[in-house]
Amino acid sequence: MTDSRRTTTAPQTSPSKKSRLRQNIESLVVALLVALAIRATVVEAFWVPSGSMLPTIQIGDHLFVNKLAYGFHIDIPFTGIVIPITQWSHPKRGDIVVFVSPNDGKTDLIKRVVAVAGDKVEVRQKKLFINDEPAPDPYAHYKYPYDVHAVPRDNFGPVVVPPGKFFVLGDNRDESLDSRYWGFADEKAIKGKATFIYWSGWKFDRLGKFLH
Repeated sequence: MTDSRRTTTAPQTSPSKKSRLRQNIESLVVALLVALAIRATVVEAFWVPSGSMLPTIQIGDHLFVNKLAYGFHIDIPFTGIVIPITQWSHPKRGDIVVFVSPNDGKTDLIKRVVAVAGDKVEVRQKKLFINDEPAPDPYAHYKYPYDVHAVPRDNFGPVVVPPGKFFVLGDNRDESLDSRYWGFADEKAIKGKATFIYWSGWKFDRLGKFLH
């Protein structure tokens, strides 16, 4: 006489379901890696939280930064580390650039280049001078009247920009912490050139606006 026992087996996941699940996970990982690679080398979206570039760039603007504008570099996400690979051009006067803050080495800042290597730069009674000549400065915005005691806001320099450096200012001159306060921006810290606004809340007239 034999003792037969009824046994049950756990349901098995079919090979096809396992294969589809694995493919979905792999596709998700690949998409994430591609997105990070694009962010690190080609283009990156930035949100502007401050008014230092008013009225050109407003608080809350979302904009794209072209990371191939001046060369090819690798921007390691979330670290503030920028690794230059090769360079085919340099920022010029008037460019709006995003770069890593020289203060803490991790915060992204956005300012306008007003002087390049070799330039003698000076601010006299709020007015910008380059190489002892009044500089074209159509984007500058002033909120307060001239104050002889407002140094370095209203009077600064002269200084000569060294090689590999740039003198940058916010368009909102009276409410911008920039090269007048913390010195030159390093070319190696520049992430790219701000190109256009892709979102600005419900300010539809600003959507797609190219930055100059």
